[in-house]
Amino acid sequence: MLTLKLLRESPDFVIRRLAVKNFDAKDIVNKIIVLDDHRKALQTRSDSYLAQQKKFAAAIGQLMKEGKKEEAEAAKDEVAKMKARSSELLKMADENNEKLNELLALLPNIPCDQVPEGKGAEDNVVVRMGGPEPQLPEGALPHWDLAKKYDIIDFDLGVKITGAGFPVYKGKGARLQRALINFFLDRNTAAGYKEVEPPVLVNPASGFGTGQLPDKEGQMYFCNEDKFYLVPTAEVPVTNIFRDVILSEDQFPQKLTAYTPCFRREAGSYGKDVRGLNRLHQFDKVEIVRIEKPENSYAALDEMIAHVEGLVNALGLKYRILRLCGGDMSFTSAITYDFELWSAAQGRWLEISSVSNFESYQANRLKCRYKDEEGKMQLCHTLNGSSLALPRVVAALLEDNQKDGYIEIPEVLRPYTGFDRID
Repeated sequence: MLTLKLLRESPDFVIRRLAVKNFDAKDIVNKIIVLDDHRKALQTRSDSYLAQQKKFAAAIGQLMKEGKKEEAEAAKDEVAKMKARSSELLKMADENNEKLNELLALLPNIPCDQVPEGKGAEDNVVVRMGGPEPQLPEGALPHWDLAKKYDIIDFDLGVKITGAGFPVYKGKGARLQRALINFFLDRNTAAGYKEVEPPVLVNPASGFGTGQLPDKEGQMYFCNEDKFYLVPTAEVPVTNIFRDVILSEDQFPQKLTAYTPCFRREAGSYGKDVRGLNRLHQFDKVEIVRIEKPENSYAALDEMIAHVEGLVNALGLKYRILRLCGGDMSFTSAITYDFELWSAAQGRWLEISSVSNFESYQANRLKCRYKDEEGKMQLCHTLNGSSLALPRVVAALLEDNQKDGYIEIPEVLRPYTGFDRID
């Protein structure tokens, strides 16, 4: 959430930068400033009444000592009236602040200067490419056909048990899932990330803290009776570990990793681009999260990008890294880099990771702060990245490693799978 200080001091800057995200902020920013002016006016009036109440309270005591009972009673009546007015002011202030906070929550994060302008995915910038070109056999199949051929993923059975977007992994398919999760977690912990196992249900405060609420409420599964949300990503519970936390200088950086199943409704998804593992309602993902001092967050972002690139290179897959344009970025991000794998069998790129710096946007919602060397309270910077999301990694692994009559398992995964091929 953007700070009131920034909006008050630089409203034109906020409006101009949010236009890079194709977000027209002028009306909301102006309303916020009006509400903040009203907040200050109400506070001034409330302080004035409080000062008068104290003055009258002191006078009442003196009048009682002097035996001026009638004057004391009149002063008491005035104090009662002031208390009633103060109560009305408090109610007005609460209503005003609620409207103010609702509007603040509607403003997305400001994109940093490195974010290119653009309306959608076609305007993203390719930073670099890597990995070998897949060599497919004649008659190569897409992963959904390979899954059926080798009986490792059953999409129809998932539809029977739950619905579309909930596949059942079987045999070596299930082992491959578990192998990838353990491989990613081991690589992350070796890089200094502390493993945690968070809940996969979160309360509304957690959803608000990381910015999924109210922006992505329609995409999240909700448990009505308990008012819990199923996590769309481990980013939500892991980052919320630091909600209402004040860190000291010697506690930076905070580096955490977690595996969770993830749940997304993906309303309106249909067609060939969502077939098979391309888009699911439930999927497995390993996440990395960092809490940094502001001056270190962009160096941390570079480290995270290099780490994720190392994972992809270890799997021997063709990839590219994109810097997202303003129109394709998330509500909460200041800058995002996407990793995509090339699916030769489908002839398309598949997104498998987003690595983002949120600067102080999430921290302001979370009240995640630290005391600087002068003892002043400052907002932390938060970052997160997929390392990695499994479904499209599995899709690319199956398609790009298919041979005549079997699928070859990358060498780095064999200690985890216990087999070197699927046949």
